[in-house]
Amino acid sequence: MPDPLELRSEHEPALELALAEAKAFLATLDEGLVRDPRADEIAEAIGGDLPETGDGALAALQELHNAVPAATRSAGPRFFHFVIGGSTPAALAADWLASTLDQNAGLWTASPLGSQLERIAVEWLKELFELPAEWSGVLTTGATMANFTALAAARRWYGEQHGVDVEQDGLTGLPTMQVLTGGYIHVSTKKALAMLGIGTGNIRRFERDGSGRVDLDALHRALADSGPALVVATAGDVNTGDFDPVDELAAIARSHGAWLHVDGAFGLFARLTPEAAALVRGVEEADSVIADGHKWLNVPYECGFAFLREPRYQVEAFAAGAPYLVTEDRPAWGFLGPELSRRARAFATWATLRAYGRSGYRTMVERHLALARRVGEQVEAAPELELLAPVKLNVVCFRLSPPGLDDEAELDELNRRVGAAVIEDGRVYFGITVYRGHVCFRPAFVNWLTTERDVDLIVETVRELAAVSAPG
Repeated sequence: MPDPLELRSEHEPALELALAEAKAFLATLDEGLVRDPRADEIAEAIGGDLPETGDGALAALQELHNAVPAATRSAGPRFFHFVIGGSTPAALAADWLASTLDQNAGLWTASPLGSQLERIAVEWLKELFELPAEWSGVLTTGATMANFTALAAARRWYGEQHGVDVEQDGLTGLPTMQVLTGGYIHVSTKKALAMLGIGTGNIRRFERDGSGRVDLDALHRALADSGPALVVATAGDVNTGDFDPVDELAAIARSHGAWLHVDGAFGLFARLTPEAAALVRGVEEADSVIADGHKWLNVPYECGFAFLREPRYQVEAFAAGAPYLVTEDRPAWGFLGPELSRRARAFATWATLRAYGRSGYRTMVERHLALARRVGEQVEAAPELELLAPVKLNVVCFRLSPPGLDDEAELDELNRRVGAAVIEDGRVYFGITVYRGHVCFRPAFVNWLTTERDVDLIVETVRELAAVSAPG
């Protein structure tokens, strides 16, 4: 068919078709299988060559509609894999509006509304997490780019310690930047270090046990000989929900003139409740802090946040200029992060914070903590299950360990089989990991819809699937 201008009349019926599909999806989000048994087959059936002559919006959307069963229900209450949240009603509706308005939130001149909403959202997030008001911040696509943003500012600081303008002259001639951390460092931080040219080979891990808890004394001694360095603290270990002692790391980093970065992708939300706030005590003493929005904030993909103690390092790390990029002394978010052109993700962030406020999010976080404890208690009550780590936040780390089965290789294989069976079964959804050398499960709870009825399926499903997967 001809160009889209000639099919402009499809605009409204195309949106109506999308709305109908969205309503149907949401109507069964609570009860449907998280993963359709036909998902792989349906997804792989999509393909073919680029059409020379298209069939129009309605035909394309109908084909997409037919493929929806290949999508996991990751927005629903029984998806416990990868620490993925859903989308609150306010966030989802605002995100639809953001797509409709199609704003570039990089400059005020491109979108006064997108720019202003991001300014407010950043201020509100600092209030939510009790970070100093004078800190700078920016919305990103997620934790990886939030880490990238914060660590780019740290790299700028590091160059300055040696009299080098890193953005202009690069890293050539600089001494190797040492990165000191415990065993909880997340892959998104390592990926950011790799992209920044700092290198994952320069990470020095100081662990005092097999679980990855940081050896503060050893790290302290290493800093004494390192010169300017980067210390990375993890607030919310992906396997267990455990925390590095941010306050103690902050004191050590400060005493040695090091930069402290806190990766709080989901753990920063512990600040919302007195019940868990002590886990991330001292985060306000860090130099940079990040978190994810598409986890516990429950906004659509993609959204993250980066906050900096010293705004000028962020400004200098991401400054850009061209005759057509006029800032008019207004917020220029494209100069505060890696993207110049930026989706207006602040619509969803602003809307959900405006809709539910601090108390709404506190209530949700506290509900998830209670659900995690509930599952932990169910695991401990089941003779064939073993809780591998204390439930400190919202992650439950456990494995199958039937009485009489003591061979670790066989136990690992059993947990792998059952982990694959859980994914295929689809009633609940979580994967396997390795913790202290053991293959195990680590469901995590951050979805606003999740209730006791949902989490009670975890132990029930694992025990049922294990019964048909046991050796012999």
